Amino acid sequence: MESGEKISLILKSLPDKPGVYRFFDDEGTIIYVGKAKKLKRRVSSYFNKQHDNRKVRVMVSKIRDIQTTVVNSEWEALLLENSMIKEYKPRYNIMLKDDKTYPWLAVSKEDFPRIFSTRNPDKNTMQLFGPYASVHYLNTLMDTIRELFPLRTCRRLTQNSRPCIQHQIGKCPAPCAKLISKEDYQEEIKSIIDIIKGNSKIVQQKLKDQMMEYAEKWEFEKAQVVKRKLEVLDNYIGKSVVVNPDLTRLDVLSLDTDEESGYINFLRIMHGAIIQSYTFEINNKLDKTEEDLLLTGMLTVEDKFGPLFPDVVVPFMPELVPEGTNFIVPQRGDKYKLLELSHKNAQYYKLEKKKRQELVDPERRHQRVLVALQKALNMDKLPRRIECFDNSNTQGEEPVASMVCFIDGKPAKKEYRHFLIKTVVGPDDFGSMEEVVYRRYHRLLEEGKDLPDLLMVDGGKGQLNAGYSALKALHIEDQLMIIGIAKRLEDIYKVGDELPTFIDKKSEAQKLLQHLRDEAHRFGITHHRKRRAKHSIASRLDEIPGIGEVLKNKLLTHFKSVKNIENASVEELAAVIGSAKAKTVSEALSQAKN
Repeated sequence: MESGEKISLILKSLPDKPGVYRFFDDEGTIIYVGKAKKLKRRVSSYFNKQHDNRKVRVMVSKIRDIQTTVVNSEWEALLLENSMIKEYKPRYNIMLKDDKTYPWLAVSKEDFPRIFSTRNPDKNTMQLFGPYASVHYLNTLMDTIRELFPLRTCRRLTQNSRPCIQHQIGKCPAPCAKLISKEDYQEEIKSIIDIIKGNSKIVQQKLKDQMMEYAEKWEFEKAQVVKRKLEVLDNYIGKSVVVNPDLTRLDVLSLDTDEESGYINFLRIMHGAIIQSYTFEINNKLDKTEEDLLLTGMLTVEDKFGPLFPDVVVPFMPELVPEGTNFIVPQRGDKYKLLELSHKNAQYYKLEKKKRQELVDPERRHQRVLVALQKALNMDKLPRRIECFDNSNTQGEEPVASMVCFIDGKPAKKEYRHFLIKTVVGPDDFGSMEEVVYRRYHRLLEEGKDLPDLLMVDGGKGQLNAGYSALKALHIEDQLMIIGIAKRLEDIYKVGDELPTFIDKKSEAQKLLQHLRDEAHRFGITHHRKRRAKHSIASRLDEIPGIGEVLKNKLLTHFKSVKNIENASVEELAAVIGSAKAKTVSEALSQAKN
């Protein structure tokens, strides 16, 4: 049976129930795992419509078999999808790009546990907390714990040993010499774990009760030691609290995206203090929705930190809400501030990643911008060569036009061109645009050179239509895309569209188009000013008695510019046009200058 017939039969037999589907290639390898609220509708959509995303088209062309698993709910489908992606690591799925170098705080599983930081976590021998994105925060926490509670630090505990110097300086309770019982030591560990988890108020109350107990027994030295511990803990809590301390047991998830990935930041809040902060990247190969990325990030966080708290602050309300979870989308207040802080962390992580990539591969950024522009303009091919036209004139005088060229997102200055307007009289921007576009591409066609991928004109619909008319006259309107950039709002217009094409004003694609327009304007204005200056000096030379066309051309050829002629001495002028004429020119230009 042909693979197409096999797929067709599978699609007809799929149920309209929630579940997980798996696509296989001709070697029987799983290339994609997906979830669906209704399997039949979702899976059939891959084969029933034309996809804009090239990666989706490529993936669909490789599908040779489909398997499905029906579950009871969409949430169960998400959990199963997530576990299968981790197990099979399909080529086209969103994949976690995890930085495994973050440190963890470990409590060893021993009778008298040690507490230390590690970058090699082992769940079999350690109780783990973390990971900690901020090493400074982890070090502050460790310093606070050591100052509050004397703990064993030696790797091997030998019973019936003599206490070491750590005990003598008050840093270890010496379990090796049986100077502390296992029960009392474990009680200290419980208090430490409470602090790590953010339950500092429990430890505060324990210390206060202990201090009062010593004071009632008139054991004031011991009470003073406990008071000192309270001060250390209060100082730590004061530094940790970033919002209202009444905010307890709250998790925050935020999302930032680009063309390739989603960036998730997770904050865990206890009593107004951030006790966990973790940011990671999820590679998004097939344009998954923001909801899919956020929920995938949520499951990743639960894998690392355990179940989320019941209250979870998120940037938007997902359609799929797990049982027992209360999603909160704040609009103001402390929770909104936390969401903003989380989003800033996700954005910072994304920017740092891009900076690192660009240091390693500078061309990567240009490629990314071109891909974004291609997507924004819905182009069939990558706009590797872009040409932009701009007109310059002053009330119709000295009308000129300029064309700049960017190749692979960078200015190609050897390709820049100036045009003198030949057929248009007066200030006619539309006519001038049509003329220069026609002349440019008529010449390229005659010389057998390649056309650009994208043509942009500086102006709105009028200039755009004028440029398009030139392309139609050359019968190449279907061979390249033409757009216009409006001067005021910097909107992008395409031929035939009433409304502008939406491109985020802050996006790299929009900034590239603005750079092109600004460069064309700069290049054109510079040329126009030179033309006007040359025309101005020529006009003034024409007004000087006895200076004809021959002498005027001699001066312009020798001195090159107006400024040089005006600044030249009589002797320098005389060397070109003779003493008598030099004196006449010098006096005339001096009077005109004054």
